[in-house]
Amino acid sequence: MGFKCGFIGLPNVGKSTIFNAITNLKVEASAYPFCTINPHFGTVPLNDRRLDNIHKIVGSSKKSPTILEFVDIAGLVKGAHKGEGLGNQFLSHIGMVDAIAHVVRCFEDENISHPYQSLDPVRDAEIVNAEIILKDIEIVDRHLQRFSKAAKGGDQKAKRAFLILKNFFETLSAEIELRSRDLSEDELALARELNLLTVKPVMYIANVDESHINESRLVESLTEYAESRGCPCIKFCGKVQAEIAELNQEDQLEFLHAMGLDETALQKLVKTGYDLLELITFFTANENEAHAWTVKKATPVVKAASLVHTDFEKGFIKAEVIKYKDIEEYGSIKKIHDLGLAMIHGRDYLVEDGDLIFFKVKK
Repeated sequence: MGFKCGFIGLPNVGKSTIFNAITNLKVEASAYPFCTINPHFGTVPLNDRRLDNIHKIVGSSKKSPTILEFVDIAGLVKGAHKGEGLGNQFLSHIGMVDAIAHVVRCFEDENISHPYQSLDPVRDAEIVNAEIILKDIEIVDRHLQRFSKAAKGGDQKAKRAFLILKNFFETLSAEIELRSRDLSEDELALARELNLLTVKPVMYIANVDESHINESRLVESLTEYAESRGCPCIKFCGKVQAEIAELNQEDQLEFLHAMGLDETALQKLVKTGYDLLELITFFTANENEAHAWTVKKATPVVKAASLVHTDFEKGFIKAEVIKYKDIEEYGSIKKIHDLGLAMIHGRDYLVEDGDLIFFKVKK
């Protein structure tokens, strides 16, 4: 599994359209609020030409790409943390994802209603962010009361948790998301244990119409807002990308070039998501299968081995690592070996993006 990404935003910003463009599941996309009530889930295999090349060169019988999961979550409105609209359902669904894609409407369309009449991307983004912050305040306050009694009784672990939560409460009350703070390992662990929403990485998606694919003042204002919060902002037209998703791969490239685009919505989203979560891909291959695996940057190779098989970490002896650039240049595993380019590493080697790894383990 690569990562799980949830689409959030106000009603009628184009979440379901973008979800369809990425997953090709054709969920309902309506011009009226709360068309999406229950979350929709879509799993998408990630096309990676590196895996295709390794599969061909090694001669594997099959290939297994990284799988990404996307969640289309119901629109959120002001007062959601108190249960307005589909508030509590919405906020609980955000808790299940690794990264948040905050979709913001940057297009005019009189046929699609807007919950606040006028179009203002920054205001719309702030409404959603405020509700998420308020939900975290509610969670933190509840646990502050819980840890308070234990802390007063001398429980040192509870005392530490109480102090962390007190700092969280002060940060959130100042309308600052926890992800913007440099959290210690203890703070991050507690935030994740409580499933606090503002600690999750966020990317903003400026959903534009066809006439503003290349330029838009609305996108510019949203981009400035996102960057001020340390978040990336990516722009694409959900409607056009949904049409592209219906085409075969060759026709997709032709369509993209005709529209002045260089990649699909999925490619753009994946790149941003991997950067946000600090993820990389390594590969394994034999005659049976070529497989892509996703890990955090700077993962020790012995930990990466446990993904391939739970016994590999325990029985790890060494790892033979071939760099993808050498695979691309020489096109032969034998030639790479003959040139002495296959490196042998111990358990502390840190996996790099694109590594093809052959594990040697005790049987």
